[in-house]
Amino acid sequence: MTTLDDVAALGAAEQGLAVVSTSRADGSIQSSLVNAGVTPHPSTGRPTLAFVTYGMVKLANLRARPQMSATIRSGWQWATVEGRAHLIGPDDPDPSVDAERLRVLLREVFLAAGGTHDD
Repeated sequence: MTTLDDVAALGAAEQGLAVVSTSRADGSIQSSLVNAGVTPHPSTGRPTLAFVTYGMVKLANLRARPQMSATIRSGWQWATVEGRAHLIGPDDPDPSVDAERLRVLLREVFLAAGGTHDD
């Protein structure tokens, strides 16, 4: 069974690149490449796979049908996780995430997905 530790290890080797797949209204699959990483969920603190996207189609799909999968690979090793998306962002508010927490959350996800900051 794939764990989030497996996903995090593979993602770290490939700058967090992952293929995220959602379901369109007609039942077909929509997939795209994103940067993803494992970070604590802002409400529960449990490890979760997170990514930031501005893709209007992906967001619309996830709002209507939140089941998704994400595949991360490094070389010939790969891992897929499946689950239900929990959208949090400017257009998808969450009562446990105020504006400052959202700013911090976006940075945490960026760093977990292989990004770097020069402070």
